[in-house]
Amino acid sequence: MSQQGRGLDNQRVEELEHEEHWIAVSDLMGGLMMVFLLIALVFMVMVELERRKIHDVAVVYERLRTQLYEDLKREFEADLPRWGAELSPDLSIRFLRTELLFDRGKAELKEDFSAILADFFPRYVRIITSDSYRNDINEVRIEGHTDRGWSDASSEDDAYVRNMELSQARTRTTLAYVLGLEAVGYRKPWLKSHLTANGLSSSKPVLLANGKEDSDRSRRVEFRLRTDAESRIEAILREGSESE
Repeated sequence: MSQQGRGLDNQRVEELEHEEHWIAVSDLMGGLMMVFLLIALVFMVMVELERRKIHDVAVVYERLRTQLYEDLKREFEADLPRWGAELSPDLSIRFLRTELLFDRGKAELKEDFSAILADFFPRYVRIITSDSYRNDINEVRIEGHTDRGWSDASSEDDAYVRNMELSQARTRTTLAYVLGLEAVGYRKPWLKSHLTANGLSSSKPVLLANGKEDSDRSRRVEFRLRTDAESRIEAILREGSESE
């Protein structure tokens, strides 16, 4: 074979090897792309499953919240005006008539508020610990709120700290009183594992339309329910992050 012929054969071999190299690379890239697409598809399916789980939990607890609101409204609607209280769709019951609750700067319950609580709390407990609700309630929060003022405070921070101490003392007093009611004795173990006292100082003031504080309504006591919808959703999200 001539030298020219051998040169052409070598060139052809090199061309074939070059083509085979690029075919192998393209096959590898195609395979990797399929793997990435599969991973993306699996991820999208997992996200959709989590979204559906969260949606299902939200739907169930929205129905529960609505039904519980209606039951509380039916029970207390006639009493709320004379107690100076209001029921909100978020399931909080606010006691707002400060002249009935505590003396200014004091943590001891007034007789009027003691009488209100003795009427309100056993009926409240009967509803929230019924078979329909008690397994879905994580916490019964007694919240104490104040306005922003304090007559002899040296600064806004000083007023906030003093009001924090006052609001915490008031919620502890309220908790001790309702927990000691004979009418709720049958639910005391459940209450001890769910009932909490939370003094919040002036961190959540009630504001007027002009943005100024409504001092009278800011000084209040609230009974607020926390369902386990939040914890169930957190568990779903945690399971999803752990599986990634």
